[in-house]
Amino acid sequence: MKRVFSYAYTYKTSMWIGLFLMIVELIVELVQPLFMAKIIDDGIMQEDFRTVAVWGGVLLGISFIAFAAGVINSYFSANVSQGAGYDMRSDLFRKVQYFTNNNFLSFSTPSLITRMTNDVTQIQNLIFMSMRIALRAPLFIIGGLVMAFTVHKQLAMILLVSVPVILLFLFWILTKGVKLFRRVQTKLDRANTVIRENLSGIRLIKGFNRGKYEEGRFRNVNNSLMDVNKRALWLMELAMPVVMLGMNIIILIILWFGAMELDTGGAKAGEVVAIINYATKMMFTFSVFTFLIMTFSRGKASATRIGEVLDAPAQEFLEKKGEVLAIKGALTFEGVGFIYPGVKEADLHDVTFQAEAGDVIGILGETGSGKSTLLHLIPRLHVRSSGKIYIDGKPIEAYDPVSLRKQISLIPQENHLFSGSVGENIRWGKEDATMEAVEEAARQAQIHDFIMSLPDGYDTKLGQKGVSFSGGQKQRLAIARALIRNPKILILDDSTSALDAHTEDKLMQTLKQQDCTIILVAQKISSLKESDQILLMHEGTVIARGTHQHLLNHNDYYQKVYQSQQREEAI
Repeated sequence: MKRVFSYAYTYKTSMWIGLFLMIVELIVELVQPLFMAKIIDDGIMQEDFRTVAVWGGVLLGISFIAFAAGVINSYFSANVSQGAGYDMRSDLFRKVQYFTNNNFLSFSTPSLITRMTNDVTQIQNLIFMSMRIALRAPLFIIGGLVMAFTVHKQLAMILLVSVPVILLFLFWILTKGVKLFRRVQTKLDRANTVIRENLSGIRLIKGFNRGKYEEGRFRNVNNSLMDVNKRALWLMELAMPVVMLGMNIIILIILWFGAMELDTGGAKAGEVVAIINYATKMMFTFSVFTFLIMTFSRGKASATRIGEVLDAPAQEFLEKKGEVLAIKGALTFEGVGFIYPGVKEADLHDVTFQAEAGDVIGILGETGSGKSTLLHLIPRLHVRSSGKIYIDGKPIEAYDPVSLRKQISLIPQENHLFSGSVGENIRWGKEDATMEAVEEAARQAQIHDFIMSLPDGYDTKLGQKGVSFSGGQKQRLAIARALIRNPKILILDDSTSALDAHTEDKLMQTLKQQDCTIILVAQKISSLKESDQILLMHEGTVIARGTHQHLLNHNDYYQKVYQSQQREEAI
């Protein structure tokens, strides 16, 4: 919670103005019963209507001041809460940009979305309510008790004895509520996960006619979310009736003893009214407490979840800035190993190979052999667990990570297109690229002619994730986006699998003309035949390397794969 309010302190001017106005409201509330007592005892009881008019005017005047203070306080409270929420979302988004794949194993995408939206909204509500009424409520109870003792000690003792009992009950509700609302947010994460999976795979679901199954899966998580939410809300709703019952009993007791004091002359009518007024205001304050407890419970749970993201050790090596150097593309792996956190067996072990600048390196291996993991080590999306990686003879850690990545283009297996136009998606690789550069990159990726056939050419808007484009078209757009950067190392992770043989051949001939080192993962040997070197991977290590002809002559496994693919092509 301390971190949450540190965001609010950024807007300290608005915060202090808001708190000052809240104090003004509080003072008016505390003195109103005293003025009412004076009007009753010195005006109405004495039939002195001039006193009633004077003090009634004063009461009306301070009530107007409290009204104005409340309205202005709401303005400044909103300014602080919305500003803090804006900064919090920005910090969360910035932190996620530096997440490694290891971090994404701990935080799912739907969970991160919930934390950046719903959880931040809960924090905004907490900050707003804290400045508007949350601080005023406990201060009024304390101030009300003090003022009650200045009016009539015996009647005030009834309030003093009863208030701690109610506060203990509310504290118990609070501790239970925080736990329940944290479970609510976790269940909401799960519901968002199912929704996201369903929307992403809607074509597959329709194709396999699994709509009923998905409805059942969502119904289960939705019911679970509803059940926990109901338990949390039931607990919160229990507080108000109990508090109202308790305070009404207290008011009845005060009226009983007040009547006795009036009969014996131990109290004036105005004093009894003032004490009742304080008790009534306290009852209203306690009823507000139940709402505040729900807000605080949600906010506390959300603050913990947000803190988990902000405190996550994301890509610490980025803090160790290396040199900003231009690279040529020579690459060396010496006994490199990598293991995912929490996994017993290494995904890579003892990977060794060398590539000269401008070489084309092909990588072949069955699913799960560690190909993608190896590729992610080059732009430092993963940090090696053992061994050494060199670029142009320098340890990879010697380079500034941001500068290094600007000279590397990675085309992952899943081609992600962003909302916007075709041209904007290609220019995403280089923001300041000219239109001529965009078209040239598209030509190199063998997609220019297709783009020109679209109704609006490069200005054609893409559907969500490029839903209206085929797999091959998405791959070629992703390749154009990578080429526009003029990288020194170009990494293609099975990025030509959806292309027909003719288009792939033309693309490979174009890629070879690029002034860069190319690392190419493919499932088809025909895509790798012209490589300067082919790495054959099995169970996380390189079991053989060499040219296509060398492997064909000397490696039994490579021979079997080649012959199998040749038979498939013949068929």
